[in-house]
Amino acid sequence: MSHRPSRRTLLRNTLSGAFVLASAGPGAAAPARVALVYVREAGCPYCREWDAKIGPIYGKTAEARRAPIREIDKRDVPASGLTLARPVRYTPTFLLTRDDIELGRIEGYPGEDFFWARLDRLLELLPPE
Repeated sequence: MSHRPSRRTLLRNTLSGAFVLASAGPGAAAPARVALVYVREAGCPYCREWDAKIGPIYGKTAEARRAPIREIDKRDVPASGLTLARPVRYTPTFLLTRDDIELGRIEGYPGEDFFWARLDRLLELLPPE
C-alpha cells in the first residue's frame, strides 16, 4: 500500500521549492542595500541647518551614490525594522546601514566640513565598490 501525501503537504513542498528557486536566483546574490538613514525630529534646529546646507546637494554627490539618503522621524525608528547598535537619542543622527543593519553613525550636525569628513570615515566601513 503506497502512502499518498495530503494536498496540504504537496502545496507546502511546492511553495518551499519555489521559494528556494526564487531566493537562489540565477547566479550571484542580490546586492546589499546601503543607505544613510537621516533620523530627524520636528523643531530640531540642527536638522533645519542640515536641510538648508547639505540637503539640497547631498543627492548629487558621490557619497549619495554609495549611500542614498533615507529620512525617518525619530519617533518612527522603533517600527522601522532597523537593527541598531544602540537607541537614537539625538537629532539629527545619520546611520550608515547595510541591509537595515547599522554599521556606524554620526550623532548631531557638526557643521558642513565636519559632516563630510565624518561621512567619509563612515563610508570606509563599506566594502570597496
